[in-house]
Amino acid sequence: MTTRYTILHELKFTYESAVTGSVITLFLAPSRNLHQLVHSFSLSTDPGGSITTFTGPYGNRGHFFDRLNPHHELHIRAISDVVVVPRPPLPESLRDLSWSTLEAHINTPQQWIMIHPSHFARPSSAILKQFMNKFGIERGNTPWNSIQKLKTALRATFVYAPGSTTANSPIDHILESGQGVCQDYAHVMLSILRSWGIPSRYVSGYLGADSSSSGRSESHAWVECWLPNVGWFGVDPVNDGDCDERHIQVAVGRDYRDIPPVRGIFNGSLNSKLTTHVKIVRQELR
Repeated sequence: MTTRYTILHELKFTYESAVTGSVITLFLAPSRNLHQLVHSFSLSTDPGGSITTFTGPYGNRGHFFDRLNPHHELHIRAISDVVVVPRPPLPESLRDLSWSTLEAHINTPQQWIMIHPSHFARPSSAILKQFMNKFGIERGNTPWNSIQKLKTALRATFVYAPGSTTANSPIDHILESGQGVCQDYAHVMLSILRSWGIPSRYVSGYLGADSSSSGRSESHAWVECWLPNVGWFGVDPVNDGDCDERHIQVAVGRDYRDIPPVRGIFNGSLNSKLTTHVKIVRQELR
């Protein structure tokens, strides 16, 4: 079902003492693509000032600003109005796609870069290999079969535990503790898929509720895989499912490090605190 979302994403930096020279990069604007129509996007800050829009190396729409006057707090407010349309069902022929056919079709830079290691997706990790051996995770007969079994295995193996890791946690943390959040699930899945030769990329965005009156509003992360005759399609290891109208895409990259919602530096205080708030209102369109 076609679904319309209004998304409020607020971020607040609080500094121990006054700072100057806050320089911030944001990836908060929903993507414009075949599955999403962005009616509007607005971004404001307090202290106020100019904001520059740019296109990142993976085609993402980002924003940049600096605030040079002394300030103890920095507020950022992003409001999006976006429509997500149903994705067509994937063809049954994917089930029979061979590994040799996949390998023969990986011939562009966009595919090639997504089968190699990145900062958080490390297929060569010794701890990852031990994890795969322990839980019997191995490449299946076909790429499609391997993707589906992997996301189910990660959902069954890990416990979703907010606060158990940080934005900079390596995959070792979730592999050893069995606890993590959506970006940890995604990084483990990326690491394994790339070790099998399946182009895969990290997606940041939001997860809408199942209906207009229930569920929580939250930022989210998942994985997109590339297969011939289909292109990129999303899988969500946290929820053991394929992406649907609840998944609102913001940006894609090799891993979280390429597309954090907010990244910044400032001059002055030694300590800062970031708090975030996300509210998503869903409206189903007939």
